[in-house]
Amino acid sequence: MTGLMETLATGATTLCRCWALTRRDGVTMGFTDHDQPLVFDGITFRADTGMTARALEISTGLSVNNSEAMGVLSDAAIREADIDAGRYDGAEVRSWLVNWRDVTERALRFRGTIGEIRRGAGAFDAELRGLTEALNQPQGRIYQRPCAAVLGDAACRVDLDAPGLSAELPAEEVEDGRLFRFAGLTGFAEGWFEKGQFRILSGAAEALHGVIKADRILPDGRREIELWQEIRADVLPGDLVRVEAGCDKSFVTCRQKFANVVNFRGFPDIPGDDWLVSVPTQSGQNTGGSLR
Repeated sequence: MTGLMETLATGATTLCRCWALTRRDGVTMGFTDHDQPLVFDGITFRADTGMTARALEISTGLSVNNSEAMGVLSDAAIREADIDAGRYDGAEVRSWLVNWRDVTERALRFRGTIGEIRRGAGAFDAELRGLTEALNQPQGRIYQRPCAAVLGDAACRVDLDAPGLSAELPAEEVEDGRLFRFAGLTGFAEGWFEKGQFRILSGAAEALHGVIKADRILPDGRREIELWQEIRADVLPGDLVRVEAGCDKSFVTCRQKFANVVNFRGFPDIPGDDWLVSVPTQSGQNTGGSLR
């Protein structure tokens, strides 16, 4: 930073902007508006992508910073198929001001994530959301009956790789990227995977996933997995997939299905709405009718 300030003080104009984009699947891509590629932090920032960005408007408070990244869709850089598949949803973005004569002289000017992406005429516009966007999210635990943890996360601590909690097998019959039917997915009770994760491990849709809406055993003995939303890339028979047990976040399920009540993150004993209108009685039942 000090070196960059000294360069700016000389009135030199050897400046450019560089962006590093890291998708949630770990893929990192670099772009620059300089006319030659640049390399630093182990990232090659390509100059032939047509990637540009509007001036950053960084404000105080918790509002979203008004900035957009714009670029040309191409097979070599950002492909429309990957945007359609959701691979860039929530991707991390970093932006530097760089002295292209000496890339050690640079300053990080923006860090955040990609929000809404708009496409058209072979190009894209991506909304950039700053780090303050995370402060708009609810924080802390919620006083509620259901568990607030996500199955398998650090709070839940269930090991989804344990026997009986997941299965990996090739896709067999695929319909509209949302219905998957298997003859070889046996040994699990019907509904075992409902509300669980369906992950694609190979093929064009690798690293994409969806939430399981229904888990049915068909009359012919095959198993049908239905997702809430279709996988937004082609899943072909033979692609490796992984299905994980589902959790409805209730105390009973935590105890009977996962034997994990010690890590239950809900409050199962809080009174419900019916408690507010309950009255003491010596005999009979409170049916909701007149008390007279």
